[in-house]
Amino acid sequence: MINKQNLWFLTLFSLILVLSVYYITMPNELLLTNNSANIDKSTTTTSTEAEKNDPVVSVEESEVIEALRVNLNEERAELKQSLESLLTNSTITTEEKNNAYNELQQLTKTTSNEALLESKLKEKYKLPVFVKIENKEITVVIDSDKHDSELANNIMRSVQEEFSDKVYITVQFK
Repeated sequence: MINKQNLWFLTLFSLILVLSVYYITMPNELLLTNNSANIDKSTTTTSTEAEKNDPVVSVEESEVIEALRVNLNEERAELKQSLESLLTNSTITTEEKNNAYNELQQLTKTTSNEALLESKLKEKYKLPVFVKIENKEITVVIDSDKHDSELANNIMRSVQEEFSDKVYITVQFK
């Protein structure tokens, strides 16, 4: 019969064994904790090595997109701070605190939806893009000199696929 001490030993040993095998078989990219290490490795390659590798399409953020994103982040940070101050205020009612909490959750959900849409559009169209969601209005700003109505229509369809309700979508080219 196996006593408790032997059972614990076998359980912990098997757990350590499973984690060790998982760690050993894990890809190296997951083990890197600093993204700058990836950047340093990619910039140190010589031009002949870069020509041998498959071409990689990278999307760089333009100044217009970055400025829009900074403005939006500042607005959201101020709103979040005011909502959090309402939550910590002891003089307001519970109903007001609940409303502030719900607004804070909605703000977080909106921010995550914007990030999801941006990553989807960047991946699909390989263009620098900025997404802003306000209520049922979605503004998509694309940094491109080419004003293509077909591209705008495809982007609007891609965005609408993410929502079950109809939303008002605006696509701007900057």
